[in-house]
Amino acid sequence: MLSLLWRKRSVSIQGADVPLYTDLIFYIGTNLKKTLIKFSVKYSIFSDMINPSGIPYKVDAAKRMEGNVKKIIEVKNLYKLYRVGDSIVRALNGVDFAIYEGEFCAIVGTSGSGKSTLLNMLAGLEKPTKGEVIIDGVHMETLNEEGLVRFRRENVGFIFQSFHLLGTMNALENVALPLSFRGESRASRLKKADQMLDLVKLKKHKKHLPSQMSGGQQQRVGVARALVVDPKIIFADEPTGNLDSHTSEEVMELMQQVVKKQGKTLVMVTHDDHLAAYADRIFHIIDGKIVKVEVNSAKEAKKENATKKEQTREQKKETKKEREREEERK
Repeated sequence: MLSLLWRKRSVSIQGADVPLYTDLIFYIGTNLKKTLIKFSVKYSIFSDMINPSGIPYKVDAAKRMEGNVKKIIEVKNLYKLYRVGDSIVRALNGVDFAIYEGEFCAIVGTSGSGKSTLLNMLAGLEKPTKGEVIIDGVHMETLNEEGLVRFRRENVGFIFQSFHLLGTMNALENVALPLSFRGESRASRLKKADQMLDLVKLKKHKKHLPSQMSGGQQQRVGVARALVVDPKIIFADEPTGNLDSHTSEEVMELMQQVVKKQGKTLVMVTHDDHLAAYADRIFHIIDGKIVKVEVNSAKEAKKENATKKEQTREQKKETKKEREREEERK
């Protein structure tokens, strides 16, 4: 069935002729804008886990000032205007900022603030009216649709609010699915999917269907799916919007670990200041403008305290070993 769909340029679903081009599109529901999900060789939610630069993954202000960590995302004078009747709505109104390799950044704003439009611009899902969006050295605003699709396949991963898992596939199959369109063997893609599910702590749920999992477990599958082909950048759109507070905390801690261990750049959109506090930096957006950028000093202090505690434990262990060696010599 997949090979048949792959050869077609379009397919009739629920009476609608849906273009496929070189993408496989799953049509769910009736709202095309929100429910068309693309998995393909060109438009993938996945790329490269290894940091080729050798730069430490932890990003701090001093290293940025020294220029030791490269800018992975750069936005310059960005505008997005929509015409509504006789009025012009400025969804983005002159946005400028940079995000560095290995950072976890949160874009925070209320409904209508422009945060989702900004995320769409960063991911190349919408074209700006004016300005530049530079991702890993590539000017997104200059790419055609085919170029954008190729860029997303090679560099970008997505974590969705509504999970978007296929109900007829178990967790392992859902995570492995994007690898199917890269031509990988079944054994290879299942092995990689298995490793990703281990990473997100779902060892006992690999054969479960989405209907057999909680919301938090489904979102962990979504995180694993976003990682399976190793994206350089992960965009998360309200990733805990459908979860309770306790489960939200667990998912946010998991996303933190991914950034730290895998060296990913993570950009999250949220309306929740509490969840944004997990990020390294917080961009506040109001009426299409970035009005404030916070460095999460509390998080940095927590990291430093944890490091000091670990160093103290190591020193105590070494002192104990030295005493034991002294006792043996006596």
